[in-house]
Amino acid sequence: MIELENVAYSYGGAHLFGDVSFRLEPGSFHFLTGPSGAGKTTLLRLCYGALQPTSGQVRFFESDLGAMTRDDVALMRRRIGVVHQDCQFLDHLSVADNIALPLVVAGRDMLVQVPNLKDLIGWVGLKHRDSAFPTELSGGERQRAALARAVIMSPDAILADEPTGNIDWDMSQRLLRLLIDLNRTGKTILLATHDLSLIRAAKAHVQARVLRIADRQIQLAGSDL
Repeated sequence: MIELENVAYSYGGAHLFGDVSFRLEPGSFHFLTGPSGAGKTTLLRLCYGALQPTSGQVRFFESDLGAMTRDDVALMRRRIGVVHQDCQFLDHLSVADNIALPLVVAGRDMLVQVPNLKDLIGWVGLKHRDSAFPTELSGGERQRAALARAVIMSPDAILADEPTGNIDWDMSQRLLRLLIDLNRTGKTILLATHDLSLIRAAKAHVQARVLRIADRQIQLAGSDL
């Protein structure tokens, strides 16, 4: 589904990592961990085509990123939902309109999509907040809205960048359960986090592999997590 082979990435002369190889299989659940500044966000951006590797190959659904046109990349990204760390929203739009924005950009018939949109908003527990504006939401509500927006196009994979970094433990658990629910429907999940407690909690409910960035390499973490 998403495959990195011998990938290296350098930025501003700094070598973040090199010779990185791994594959996200359909329906798998992966955590990505490592210290601050190790390159977790950069690696996630490589995994949805926002960055080109300095060397090596990135493949999406059997297609080489280096051979893809801009239109090809745009279509591919519809198959990958991304929950960004900073939860960027358009503050003049309601929660419901922000969640629906990918549908609008894709030219979908909104009259047809309204029932699905309402179901999705209810699934993330924001039915009572669908008319609120982003500035009125709590941190946990923003993260759930961001997750809803990421999955509105029914992507094959969801990549989440520290989605629980600024919310309390109970809300972190709620967000984790939503991601586990998505994985159980066959979605591929890659979740970047520094919270080892969250990883331990997840392992009680889902078979997850833990990838750790260390010494500019990707390592498969041991069972001690």
